[in-house]
Amino acid sequence: MLQSLQQDHQNIAKLLKVLEQKLAHIRNEKAVKYKLIAHIISYMQEYADRYHHPKEDLIYDYYVKYRVVEDDLSNQLKKQHENLMAMTDELSDILDIILLDAVVPLDQFSDKLEAFIKAQWEHLNYEEDIVFPALKRHLTADDWRAIEQSWQHGN
Repeated sequence: MLQSLQQDHQNIAKLLKVLEQKLAHIRNEKAVKYKLIAHIISYMQEYADRYHHPKEDLIYDYYVKYRVVEDDLSNQLKKQHENLMAMTDELSDILDIILLDAVVPLDQFSDKLEAFIKAQWEHLNYEEDIVFPALKRHLTADDWRAIEQSWQHGN
C-alpha cells in the first residue's frame, strides 16, 4: 500500500510541475489553456481527495490506534487533507467561471493557484520525509495486511 501511495505522490508531483509552468505563463501574461489546468484540478478532486487521501487516513488512523506514536501525525494530516480539499474545490469553482468566459482577475487566480501548489508540495514533502518513514519503522507485515483488508472491505 505504501508503495502505491508513493507512486501516487510521484504522479501528483508531475502534475504540480505542470501547474507551476502554467502559473509562470500566467504571471508572464502568456496564453495558457485553462482547460488543462481544470483537468489537473479535477484529477486532484476525483482521485487524490476521494481515494488517495482516504487511504492515507485509514493507514494513519490504524497507526495511531495500534502503534506507539511520537506525536499525533493523524490529526495534522487530516487537517492538511481537509485544507487541500477546500483549496481544490475553490480552484475548481474559479476555473469553472473562467471556462464560462467570465472575467476573473488573473492576479487573484494566480495567487490561489500558487498557494495551492505550495500547500501540495508541503504536504507531499511532509508525508515523504516524516510520515512514511515512521510508518515503515513501526508497522509490521501483519499490520499492513490488516490495513489492506480494511481498505478492501471499506472499513
